[in-house]
Amino acid sequence: MTADNSEARGPAVRGFFDPATATWTYVVWGEGDNSCAVIDSVLDYDPAAGRTSTASADKVISFVESRGLRVEWVLETHIHADHLTAAQYIKKKTGGKTAISKHILDVLKTWEPIFHNAADAPPNPFPMNGSQFDHLFEDGEAFKIGALDARIIHTPGHTPADTSYIIGSSVFVGDSMFLPDVGAGRCDFPGGSAEDSYDSTRKLLALPDETRMYVGHDYPEGKNRRPQCMATVAEQKQANIRAGVNIQKSAFVAQRRDADRGKPVPELLLPSLQVNLRAGDVGNFIRIPVNRI
Repeated sequence: MTADNSEARGPAVRGFFDPATATWTYVVWGEGDNSCAVIDSVLDYDPAAGRTSTASADKVISFVESRGLRVEWVLETHIHADHLTAAQYIKKKTGGKTAISKHILDVLKTWEPIFHNAADAPPNPFPMNGSQFDHLFEDGEAFKIGALDARIIHTPGHTPADTSYIIGSSVFVGDSMFLPDVGAGRCDFPGGSAEDSYDSTRKLLALPDETRMYVGHDYPEGKNRRPQCMATVAEQKQANIRAGVNIQKSAFVAQRRDADRGKPVPELLLPSLQVNLRAGDVGNFIRIPVNRI
């Protein structure tokens, strides 16, 4: 495993850890190429005051500018429930296209009846066709980051829209898997599925052993280590406590359901979902639906 920076074997990757939400944001680019992607950015949010700030995103932007990089894509692995995306802020400051899996349309259908944002006046609505993002990826779609070859694979389970990005010799998995001593993401949100999550981990573990797997979060508390962001597929196969190659589907599903039972709702779930379903557009207000979650 490594900490927050790896440039060997391409692509080059720089990770930024947000301790408030335990989130990893990545800048990904090819050596000798100034095109890059930003994956799973963070907009700082104070829920008590209802105020956003941009310190986390500004660190990413400063790095991009210091390396002379050009943002081509601002990517989301899924609709996050634990932090607000800074996608719109980064796009405004650096350019690039926002993008997510087409399965966001399923998530919109789930949450619109709760939040009732589709009929709001701009800039607060959820466009139900996904047009708030510049691009919706098809399953298996190939794309480019400069000269880098990239493609997506649908890895649902944590949510129905989770997507992993295979970029060169690396894969960015969001919450589909975590580091070996953490396991994999919870599956108790609407549309989540422990069975689908297991199947998604098998897709990821089928990648070449040397593939570097970058995770969306890390929770090092009680593990006597600092936050880390990457393990190889071989390391995940051997040591992942929930999804290792020797763990059977029935055991995974039973353990996942037991771990999720009674799990508290993430502190930022209600603001995160509303902002993230708008592709990072904060708008003028955030609704708090009562007794709906």
